[in-house]
Amino acid sequence: MAKRNTGTENLKKVVIDAVLDKKGHQVLSLDLKKIKDTPSDYFIITHGDSSTQVRAIYLNVVEEAEKHGFRPYHTEGMKNSEWIIIDFVDVVVHIFYRDKREFYGLEDLWSDAKLTRHNETSPKKSIQ
Repeated sequence: MAKRNTGTENLKKVVIDAVLDKKGHQVLSLDLKKIKDTPSDYFIITHGDSSTQVRAIYLNVVEEAEKHGFRPYHTEGMKNSEWIIIDFVDVVVHIFYRDKREFYGLEDLWSDAKLTRHNETSPKKSIQ
């Protein structure tokens, strides 16, 4: 049986909780581990209804991740806040403005990944 990277799993939970705390919409995680030549183990995808919400989700993800000892390797897209990427290497977070998410259809591009939908109404605190 394959050994799970608990650091990656913990980071994924922290990110999802942080997104849900800021009311990210249609929060998905894509498990890319079984797909050859992928850029990371997981994509977390969500969207906001305004650039202000997109920015708030971004700031909360970075803040909560850093509280748990995770620092982003790279971030991109803060200037326009239409598609912000937070690259933690094993977990890449995509925060879209609604129209941009529909246009790019990232989850459709990676349709062979295992997809998990996360509840928007009552986030569970996974990490203390």
